[in-house]
Amino acid sequence: MKTKNVLIISSSPRRGGNSDLLCDKFLKGAKSSGHSAEKIFLASKKISYCTGCDICSTSDKPCPQKDDAAEIIAKMKAADVIALGTPAYFYAMSAQLKTLIDRCCGDYSEMSNKDFYFIISAADTDADNVKMVSDSLKGFLYCLESAKLKKVVMGLGAWRRGDILNNGKALKEAFDCGRSV
Repeated sequence: MKTKNVLIISSSPRRGGNSDLLCDKFLKGAKSSGHSAEKIFLASKKISYCTGCDICSTSDKPCPQKDDAAEIIAKMKAADVIALGTPAYFYAMSAQLKTLIDRCCGDYSEMSNKDFYFIISAADTDADNVKMVSDSLKGFLYCLESAKLKKVVMGLGAWRRGDILNNGKALKEAFDCGRSV
């Protein structure tokens, strides 16, 4: 089996939140199979909103903003596998993850041939409702050349911090997805 470079992006605003715990399980699964794996906790990074200045897209120059986005995007470009973790807020991804995705504007064409996993925690227990979150994330993948969505892990019924620990199925699924990348 070929060792892969796996990047997990946890966009929970709180460390140890439900989606962050699922990201930890994915990370452990990937490492248990010998893959090179790293988790980035977005809340500990400074990522400013895209200002629409067009420098990255029309001038082919790096974004002029001096924050952590360039480092994270470089890791995304280098990764073979990317897991995007988010809590569901009003049936959408977190603002932290959307902000990072928006900052990929200048480099998204260099994120080709990657496997993606979505890790979503939600208070709702109906997967059909939570599908709206994964549908919005698919919009990002739609813009990437040969991006493949391998699996969506949904940790449902997780309202308060730690509720996901009562969902053995989601925890196992996150671990198994990481292990099988």
